Amino acid sequence: MVTLDDLTVSYRQHPALHHISGCFAQGSLTAVIGPNGSGKSTLLKSIMGLLPASGGRVAVSAPRARIAYLPQLAEIDRGFPIDVHDCVLLGCWPHQGAWGGVQGGQLARVDSALHSVGLEGFERRPISSLSSGQLQRVLFARLLVQDAELILLDEPFSAMDSKTTSALLALVQLWHQQQRTVITVLHDNTQVCQHFPQTLLLARELVAWGPTAQVLTDSHLAQSRAMAEAWDEAAEVCRTGPAPAAWHAQKAAA
Repeated sequence: MVTLDDLTVSYRQHPALHHISGCFAQGSLTAVIGPNGSGKSTLLKSIMGLLPASGGRVAVSAPRARIAYLPQLAEIDRGFPIDVHDCVLLGCWPHQGAWGGVQGGQLARVDSALHSVGLEGFERRPISSLSSGQLQRVLFARLLVQDAELILLDEPFSAMDSKTTSALLALVQLWHQQQRTVITVLHDNTQVCQHFPQTLLLARELVAWGPTAQVLTDSHLAQSRAMAEAWDEAAEVCRTGPAPAAWHAQKAAA
């Protein structure tokens, strides 16, 4: 579904992601983990096409209308004047566009999605009146309406109560059963072990990628922490081509 080919993404010519290669298989369920600032959100935005690559490339097999992206809750404008029903109805936008009419079947999907997240009766509440957990349920309902093949979730369970987290994890598992490809940024390694069969561990560079039990090892986690502690924001600018042999030798020596 998604192929990363020597991907480098830079801010002010310093790497947020550095020479990342690998594939997310169609129908896979993958957690993206790593220390703060390790490039996890940058990876999702690069897959979504919101950030350009400064080197390498991202190839996505799904059409743009079949990709859904949920940013961190802090990036959502909760003061925007829209109610719950219309917010969920925006899930139809990729298929209908700005001027497409809403059909009865789509309205029924909105009702069904709100039922799935336990928000019947909230339709006309403004999103500004919702708790963080309720708003996240609304955003998951919008994803249900969008019916995407590739779903990108950035810290979807942060600051959520256990009941909301369990309900939203159940939806993630449903998407996995439906053979949708789900890539989720997480910080809770217990959630990763219990619910995500594949894991990608980042520290701006690729530390490990594969079955979760093989990635979440003490040695890999220690390596990612050591790499994070060694970051130098004043280092020389990032090379956009493949890393030279001397760079690999220097990394191995370190």
